[in-house]
Amino acid sequence: MAEILLSLTIIGVVAAITLPSLTGNINERTWNTQRKALYARFSQAIALMPSLNGYGTLTEESSSGAGDAVDTAAETFVTAGLAKVLKINNICDNEHLEDCGIPSQINAPNGSLISSIPTTLSELNSMFLSATGWNAPSYASVLDTKSAAFETSNGESILVYYNPQCMADMNEKGSYYIWPKMCANFVYDLNGSKGPNTVGKDIGFITAIYPTDPMVVAPMPALSVASNNVSQLNAGQACKANDPETRVPSREELYSLIYNRQLSGISANWKWSSHVPETGYGLFIDPVGGYTYKFARTYSTTGVWCVKR
Repeated sequence: MAEILLSLTIIGVVAAITLPSLTGNINERTWNTQRKALYARFSQAIALMPSLNGYGTLTEESSSGAGDAVDTAAETFVTAGLAKVLKINNICDNEHLEDCGIPSQINAPNGSLISSIPTTLSELNSMFLSATGWNAPSYASVLDTKSAAFETSNGESILVYYNPQCMADMNEKGSYYIWPKMCANFVYDLNGSKGPNTVGKDIGFITAIYPTDPMVVAPMPALSVASNNVSQLNAGQACKANDPETRVPSREELYSLIYNRQLSGISANWKWSSHVPETGYGLFIDPVGGYTYKFARTYSTTGVWCVKR
C-alpha cells in the first residue's frame, strides 16, 4: 500500500509539473490552426467583393431629418458588403461592441495592458492625428469612422475599422502616406470573451489594403528586433540571427503593423520593409507619421522590425 501511495504521489507531482506546459502547447497549436483558417476565410471572402471602398457614409442624417449626423460606414461595410461573402452570425454597432464578444482589455505582446480599446478610426491611429510638421497627414482629420463588430459562424469575435475613402496602389516609388491605402482593419479574438486575450495567442489583426485587387495580410509581430546599423540587404539575416522563425515584413505587412501599433508594439524609429521600389532602393516607413521613403538598400540603420513566418 505504501508503494502504491508513493507511486501515486510521484505521478501527481509529475502531472502537476507537466500539465500546464502540455495544455499551453495544445492551446498554441489550436490558436495557430484557427488563425490560419480565419485568415484563409477572410482572404477568400474579400477577394469576392467588387470593391472595398464607398460603403456607408460619414454624414448621413437620421430619418427624423433633424440634422443629426449618423456614421454608418463600418456597419454598412459589414452588413451590405462583408456579410454577402462571409458567414456572419451577429452584427453589433459601435454602442454595443461587447455584445459581439469584443474584450474590454487586451494584453499586448510586450506584456503591457491595453485597457482602452479604440472605438473609432482616429483612436486606432491617434499617432497620425498627433503628428506635426512635415509628417502630419492632411487627410487624417476627415477620417473618423466609428468601429463595428461581428461574430463569425465559427465563434470568432471581430472588431472592424473601416476607411470608405481608401485608395489604390499607384506604384509609387517612395514619399507617400500609407494611411489612405487601408480599407478595412480587423482585430480578432479567436475565442470570444474567453481568455487569455493576448496578442499572438487568441488576439490578432488582419488588414485589407487597396479597394480593388486588395492585399490581405495578417502579420504576427515578433519581439525580436534586429538593430545596430542594419541595411535592407542584411535585414533578413539580422532577423534570422535573432530568431530563425522570423523575417522582414513585406510592404503591406509593415503597413498593418503600423496601423495596429498598439497591438504590434512597433517602435517609433523608421522601419525597413522587404519591398524594392526600384533597383538599388528599399522602402523605408516612418511609424509616427505613416510616411514612406526610399533609401539605398546599403544604407544602415536601426530600423528593422521582424515578423513571424
